[in-house]
Amino acid sequence: MPADDGEPEAAAGATPGLPRVGYLGPAGTFTEEALYASALADSFEPVALATIYDTVLALRRAAVAWAIVPIENSLDGSVTVTLDLLADEHGDLEIVGEARLAVRHSLIAAAPTELAALDTVITHPQVPGQCTRFLRSELAHARVQPASSTAEAVRLVSAAGVPGQAALGTRLAAGIYGGVVLREGVQDRDDNVTRFVWLSRAPANPAARAEPRPRPPLRRGGEDGGWKTSVVFWGPGATSPGWLVRCLDEFARRSINLTKIESRPRRGELGHYMFFVDLQGSAGEPAVRQALAGLRTVCEQARVLGSYPVDR
Repeated sequence: MPADDGEPEAAAGATPGLPRVGYLGPAGTFTEEALYASALADSFEPVALATIYDTVLALRRAAVAWAIVPIENSLDGSVTVTLDLLADEHGDLEIVGEARLAVRHSLIAAAPTELAALDTVITHPQVPGQCTRFLRSELAHARVQPASSTAEAVRLVSAAGVPGQAALGTRLAAGIYGGVVLREGVQDRDDNVTRFVWLSRAPANPAARAEPRPRPPLRRGGEDGGWKTSVVFWGPGATSPGWLVRCLDEFARRSINLTKIESRPRRGELGHYMFFVDLQGSAGEPAVRQALAGLRTVCEQARVLGSYPVDR
């Protein structure tokens, strides 16, 4: 959690000199699990932050060398705060890696409790959409309240010990904070997966991006699964018929496969949108370079958010 001066606290027992990696905390979140699953052991100092925004802010302030945050879930879709932070006017964030994590949600209380006695379920706002069937069928009588993370929800419920309260979170968090697992595996599907991205600060000078920089302590190097490039673009032509088709044609006619496309409102006039795409291939490949150059001729802004190894 952030210290009083706004800087992240060092992890207890951290090894001096190791690069610091910020993540959505506190201890026991899925983000922490993704961090340890995707990073080389004993190669970093973990720094828990209260929110995704705080995690990115710590990176921007150079309080951490890298950050890992959730970006999309296979059941509930994109984490919009992450997309908005990547696309904002700073343009100072770069995706340098990704991690996929199988997600299992558990219902956790401070003490053994019948489900019928629960009136409140606390969790991260992204989670209810992943547990819709369980909440509607067995906890329709309970209200759902937000927390900054699943682990924070478990911590709050376990510490308060209020009858009728439960949290949706991880077994790991239940063990850390002394909670009792009432029901395990309450997500809608067993193939529930969340994708996380590793973030770095992008050099202010575009020419410096080609210079060697410290590599994040990731297990994967991209040799096996290939590469992915993430792009955001927008432009005044977005209100004209066929503009988006022209944009996407830059990729289609070069046989570049898009693995994701979605829109988000631009903060401003209603009806103006930005578009996020993920594509197969590295930004350094000739076809991808040409497609991006063509995209920039029809867009007000076309920014590469990162080119990084795929985690399969």
